[in-house]
Amino acid sequence: MYDEAAVSRLESRLRGSLTQWGLGPDAPLRLLAISENATFLAETECGARVVLRVHRPDYHCSAEIRSELAWIEALRASDVAETPAPLRAKNGDLLGGFEDGGRWRDVTAFEFMSGQQPEPGAHLVPWFRSLGQITARLHHHARNWRAPARFARKTWDFDAMLGDRPLWGDWRDGLGLDPQGRDILDRAAGVLRRRLSAYGATPERFGLIHGDLRLANLLVDRDRLGVIDFDDCGFSWFLYDFAAAVSFMEHEPFIAELEDAWLSGYAEVAPISAEDRAMMPTFLLLRRILLTAWVASHAETPTAQAMGVRYTEGSVALAESYLLQCSDDTRAIGAPPAARRPADRRSDLVAG
Repeated sequence: MYDEAAVSRLESRLRGSLTQWGLGPDAPLRLLAISENATFLAETECGARVVLRVHRPDYHCSAEIRSELAWIEALRASDVAETPAPLRAKNGDLLGGFEDGGRWRDVTAFEFMSGQQPEPGAHLVPWFRSLGQITARLHHHARNWRAPARFARKTWDFDAMLGDRPLWGDWRDGLGLDPQGRDILDRAAGVLRRRLSAYGATPERFGLIHGDLRLANLLVDRDRLGVIDFDDCGFSWFLYDFAAAVSFMEHEPFIAELEDAWLSGYAEVAPISAEDRAMMPTFLLLRRILLTAWVASHAETPTAQAMGVRYTEGSVALAESYLLQCSDDTRAIGAPPAARRPADRRSDLVAG
């Protein structure tokens, strides 16, 4: 979907549609990122910058995209988080687009937000405390917000991630996954399913979340932490937002410090129970196995290419460690494990 020729074609089609947002066809335009979608940066005649997201076909329908934008506007109106404003086209619509090989490609436009993506490392600890606070505010807003009629976003429950209707592909197709690794992940997925079922999906624990607060979607500018890209927002467990925040670095030794900081920041805004804290390893592994499927099903993206087979190998190692913990837990079947200090429960985690 995103080989060099396809990206060049998208850029050409997008350039032809720039007038929808009052931009000239010769406006500077360059590719920013490719993940689910292709994101471009355009510049107006007066030097203002606009971010244009060309949506991947067959992922979100137009109603789902409009719902994402509605939540962003509500969050901005309530000063919940610093995030770029969606921009309306000249016709007043938040959604534009163009024909691409007989298929319609939805396009959304956003204000440009300054800042840099934070780099992985223990220095992230203060930022993760801030991120915990921001996430708690997002969740508080979601619990109390009256969504507009026809609001539609995907539900990210177990079946949508690792079960019978996987939205990002089957984890069994993980790059380089051998029979032994498949057996380990299968047993781990069984424990995840049981623990999540026991934890439950009541409104206090399950609702509208950002769903992708990883480093690529955070922008640091001095003391400001901005949040971008609500494309994966949907209905899931609130604590899953932490697991998403440590995407692709779940195995790193500093994750325990980030978890402590995130929980500390979150608890400053909203309560976190002992049962919630005990579920953190479960959500982390849930996300890791989900991303193992994503890497395989999105192999053309730069992120997936950077991860490769080593990411699958690391997922198997994390799952094996998780199962070893379960073997020492008399409540492994049907209930979360007893709370343990993050540093203790991750001391033996390894990755490829």
